[in-house]
Amino acid sequence: MTAPTSAERKVCWEARDQLWQCLDDSNDKIESCQKFQRDFEAKCPAQWVKHFTKRRSFLKYKEKMEREGFTPAKGSKETS
Repeated sequence: MTAPTSAERKVCWEARDQLWQCLDDSNDKIESCQKFQRDFEAKCPAQWVKHFTKRRSFLKYKEKMEREGFTPAKGSKETS
């Protein structure tokens, strides 16, 4: 696979941004954003699609943790 050109990267990032905006607007309902999902997958290399999908999940998780806080799971604490 050859590296995408600057123009190809820009097209990919724009498709990603449109998909992410649609997902934000639809409360992450992918059914509402199928057109944008197909466009994103068509304009970006498969590895990038995988990376950006994981990145969005991580950013949403991080945002939730910052908003709601973190509560450690209850478990036994061993003391010596």
